[in-house]
Amino acid sequence: MSQERPPAAAASAAAFDYHLFGTHVCFGDGVSALILKELDALGCFRPAILAQEAMARSAAFETLSACWSGLDHLRLPAVPRHSSVDFVETMAEKVRTFGADSLIAIGGGSVADSAKALALLLAEGGRLADHVTTFEPPATVRIPRRVRPQLPIIGIPTTASGAETTSSFGVRRQDGHKLMFWNRGVAAATLLIDPRLSAGQPVALLRDSAMNGIAHALEALYSRGRSPVSDCIAVQAIRLFDSALDGDSLAAGDARGAILQAAHLAGLALSMARSCLHHAICHVVASRQRLSHGAVNSVILPHALAFNEAAAADALRPALDAINQRARRPHVTLSAWVRDIQRRHAMPARLSELGVAREALGAMARDVLTERGLALNPRPVSEAEASGILRAAF
Repeated sequence: MSQERPPAAAASAAAFDYHLFGTHVCFGDGVSALILKELDALGCFRPAILAQEAMARSAAFETLSACWSGLDHLRLPAVPRHSSVDFVETMAEKVRTFGADSLIAIGGGSVADSAKALALLLAEGGRLADHVTTFEPPATVRIPRRVRPQLPIIGIPTTASGAETTSSFGVRRQDGHKLMFWNRGVAAATLLIDPRLSAGQPVALLRDSAMNGIAHALEALYSRGRSPVSDCIAVQAIRLFDSALDGDSLAAGDARGAILQAAHLAGLALSMARSCLHHAICHVVASRQRLSHGAVNSVILPHALAFNEAAAADALRPALDAINQRARRPHVTLSAWVRDIQRRHAMPARLSELGVAREALGAMARDVLTERGLALNPRPVSEAEASGILRAAF
């Protein structure tokens, strides 16, 4: 049964505009129309443009197209889910031949990650696998030194993934394995977060990507890479998610704007602290099973969070206190809060609901142990424990 909650104030998403460490962030209805202004500020006039098929066919994209109609530009083919090594390497040749001086990424996490991968590969050359981040258990992450100048990215997110804010990205291989990367140079030069662009997105997509955003904030709080700065941002993101997801519907424009604002803050926090066990599991499951990353986040989060809560109770307490300030009956744990959101918004709750076969769990548990997210998890993770989380989520 859902927790009883007091009437919520209308979720607000006031416009804002700031610069931080070389990135310009602008949030508000209609800010996507600033593309030309931002290209000019970057000294760019020949962009390559990435989007997924649904966005590229939308009225919103047609309207945006007017912004670059007077420029020489390259429209790349539709970005596949989770991107792909073949796609990035093929598009890199097209972008190089065209002579693009910038990348515009319009969409969710797959589009943001594709743009980051392109920026890195175009600068460094070779194959994408040459630049991958590697993990050596129990806690060694090796990030190749890659410092050549990269094309600037203008990110225009349409979901709550928050991927556009981070220096981390993943690209799927043909065999389903997701190659993971980190490079400070791929951080977007400009982020234009326009809630109006999410109006055409299915509620289910926004709903599931919101759970991904919540996971970003919670993992930032218990990551061993956390700091007082990431803590403050993550707690505020949780407050905003709690308010935005308070009702039973996400269809209203105000709720969508508030979710995008919360997702931006959560992405910032994660970019500082970096991800842990939850994302390690989600990268494996979503990529191997060809599933939506957001839907897998919804299923896995309460279980991965419950696994870490005892070890990270002090780190998570500020977020628990923040949501309990509004709850009529306090939540005992953050995992209980996540389950309440999951129920109220009919989010995916079982891997079996997503079509995952029980026989696949063992291999995925073994693959989780190869993921770099385990390096910063607040407690060690064995194959048996990873398997237990997957079974509980099944």
